[in-house]
Amino acid sequence: MKTSASTTTHLIVGSCFALALAIIIFSTAQAETAAVTGSNATPEPKMMEHCQAMQAQKQKLLDDIKVQDTELTELLAKMNTAPDAKKVGLLAALVTRMIEQRIAMDARKAKMEDMLMQHVQMGKDAMMPDAMPKGADKK
Repeated sequence: MKTSASTTTHLIVGSCFALALAIIIFSTAQAETAAVTGSNATPEPKMMEHCQAMQAQKQKLLDDIKVQDTELTELLAKMNTAPDAKKVGLLAALVTRMIEQRIAMDARKAKMEDMLMQHVQMGKDAMMPDAMPKGADKK
Protein backbone atom coordinates (compact mmCIF):
# COMPACT_ATOMS: atom_id res chain seq x y z
CA MET A 1 0.00 0.00 0.00
CA LYS A 2 2.80 2.36 0.84
CA THR A 3 4.27 1.91 -2.64
CA SER A 4 0.95 2.72 -4.21
CA ALA A 5 0.57 5.91 -2.14
CA SER A 6 4.14 6.89 -2.94
CA THR A 7 3.56 6.30 -6.65
CA THR A 8 0.35 8.31 -6.53
CA THR A 9 2.14 11.16 -4.74
CA HIS A 10 4.93 11.14 -7.31
CA LEU A 11 2.36 11.09 -10.10
CA ILE A 12 0.48 14.05 -8.61
CA VAL A 13 3.66 16.04 -7.99
CA GLY A 14 4.93 15.26 -11.48
CA SER A 15 1.61 16.24 -13.03
CA CYS A 16 1.51 19.50 -11.09
CA PHE A 17 5.07 20.24 -12.15
CA ALA A 18 4.23 19.51 -15.79
CA LEU A 19 1.10 21.67 -15.58
CA ALA A 20 3.03 24.56 -14.01
CA LEU A 21 5.70 24.27 -16.67
CA ALA A 22 3.08 24.24 -19.44
CA ILE A 23 1.40 27.34 -17.97
CA ILE A 24 4.70 29.19 -17.79
CA ILE A 25 5.63 28.28 -21.37
CA PHE A 26 2.17 29.17 -22.69
CA SER A 27 2.10 32.49 -20.82
CA THR A 28 5.54 33.44 -22.09
CA ALA A 29 4.66 32.51 -25.67
CA GLN A 30 1.41 34.44 -25.51
CA ALA A 31 3.14 37.50 -24.05
CA GLU A 32 5.75 37.41 -26.81
CA THR A 33 3.04 37.06 -29.46
CA ALA A 34 1.14 40.00 -27.99
CA ALA A 35 4.29 42.10 -27.98
CA VAL A 36 5.11 41.25 -31.60
CA THR A 37 1.60 41.58 -33.03
CA GLY A 38 0.47 44.42 -30.81
CA SER A 39 -2.73 42.56 -30.02
CA ASN A 40 -3.70 45.13 -27.42
CA ALA A 41 -4.22 47.66 -30.21
CA THR A 42 -7.61 47.44 -31.84
CA PRO A 43 -7.34 47.11 -35.63
CA GLU A 44 -10.90 48.18 -36.28
CA PRO A 45 -10.40 51.98 -36.52
CA LYS A 46 -7.56 51.49 -38.99
CA MET A 47 -9.69 49.06 -40.95
CA MET A 48 -12.61 51.49 -41.06
CA GLU A 49 -10.33 54.33 -42.13
CA HIS A 50 -8.94 52.17 -44.91
CA CYS A 51 -12.46 51.18 -45.98
CA GLN A 52 -13.57 54.81 -46.13
CA ALA A 53 -10.51 55.72 -48.18
CA MET A 54 -11.34 52.93 -50.62
CA GLN A 55 -14.94 54.08 -50.91
CA ALA A 56 -13.83 57.66 -51.54
CA GLN A 57 -11.40 56.48 -54.19
CA LYS A 58 -14.12 54.42 -55.85
CA GLN A 59 -16.49 57.40 -55.89
CA LYS A 60 -13.79 59.61 -57.40
CA LEU A 61 -13.18 56.96 -60.05
CA LEU A 62 -16.88 56.87 -60.92
CA ASP A 63 -17.01 60.67 -61.09
CA ASP A 64 -13.94 60.73 -63.33
CA ILE A 65 -15.49 58.14 -65.63
CA LYS A 66 -18.55 60.38 -66.04
CA VAL A 67 -16.30 63.32 -66.93
CA GLN A 68 -14.40 61.17 -69.42
CA ASP A 69 -17.63 59.92 -70.97
CA THR A 70 -18.82 63.49 -71.38
CA GLU A 71 -15.52 64.46 -73.00
CA LEU A 72 -15.68 61.52 -75.41
CA THR A 73 -19.32 62.26 -76.25
CA GLU A 74 -18.39 65.85 -77.09
CA LEU A 75 -15.47 64.73 -79.25
CA LEU A 76 -17.71 62.23 -81.03
CA ALA A 77 -20.40 64.83 -81.66
CA LYS A 78 -17.78 67.24 -82.97
CA MET A 79 -16.43 64.56 -85.30
CA ASN A 80 -19.88 63.57 -86.55
CA THR A 81 -20.85 67.15 -87.38
CA ALA A 82 -17.50 68.10 -88.91
CA PRO A 83 -16.94 68.36 -92.65
CA ASP A 84 -15.56 65.21 -94.27
CA ALA A 85 -12.10 66.74 -94.64
CA LYS A 86 -11.75 67.13 -90.85
CA LYS A 87 -13.35 63.84 -89.76
CA VAL A 88 -10.18 61.77 -90.06
CA GLY A 89 -8.24 64.19 -87.85
CA LEU A 90 -11.04 64.31 -85.28
CA LEU A 91 -11.35 60.53 -85.36
CA ALA A 92 -7.62 60.25 -84.67
CA ALA A 93 -7.98 62.69 -81.76
CA LEU A 94 -10.93 60.70 -80.40
CA VAL A 95 -9.11 57.37 -80.60
CA THR A 96 -5.97 58.89 -79.07
CA ARG A 97 -7.99 60.28 -76.17
CA MET A 98 -9.71 56.94 -75.62
CA ILE A 99 -6.35 55.16 -75.49
CA GLU A 100 -4.95 57.72 -73.05
CA GLN A 101 -7.98 57.28 -70.82
CA ARG A 102 -7.70 53.51 -70.99
CA ILE A 103 -4.02 53.53 -70.02
CA ALA A 104 -4.70 55.88 -67.11
CA MET A 105 -7.68 53.78 -66.01
CA ASP A 106 -5.64 50.58 -66.05
CA ALA A 107 -3.05 52.20 -63.79
CA ARG A 108 -5.76 53.40 -61.39
CA LYS A 109 -7.39 49.99 -61.34
CA ALA A 110 -4.06 48.36 -60.49
CA LYS A 111 -3.60 50.77 -57.57
CA MET A 112 -7.12 50.11 -56.36
CA GLU A 113 -6.56 46.36 -56.62
CA ASP A 114 -3.44 46.67 -54.46
CA MET A 115 -5.42 48.72 -51.97
CA LEU A 116 -8.15 46.08 -51.96
CA MET A 117 -5.63 43.32 -51.30
CA GLN A 118 -4.26 45.30 -48.34
CA HIS A 119 -7.81 45.78 -47.10
CA VAL A 120 -8.55 42.07 -47.37
CA GLN A 121 -5.33 41.26 -45.50
CA MET A 122 -6.29 43.73 -42.77
CA GLY A 123 -9.60 41.93 -42.46
CA LYS A 124 -7.88 38.58 -42.17
CA ASP A 125 -5.51 39.95 -39.55
CA ALA A 126 -8.44 41.39 -37.62
CA MET A 127 -10.11 37.97 -37.57
CA MET A 128 -7.10 36.30 -35.95
CA PRO A 129 -7.79 35.36 -32.31
CA ASP A 130 -4.81 37.38 -31.03
CA ALA A 131 -6.14 40.52 -32.69
CA MET A 132 -9.66 40.19 -31.33
CA PRO A 133 -10.53 42.35 -28.33
CA LYS A 134 -10.72 40.58 -24.99
CA GLY A 135 -14.14 39.06 -24.40
CA ALA A 136 -15.21 39.34 -28.04
CA ASP A 137 -15.36 35.58 -28.38
CA LYS A 138 -17.56 35.14 -25.29
CA LYS A 139 -21.27 35.64 -25.87
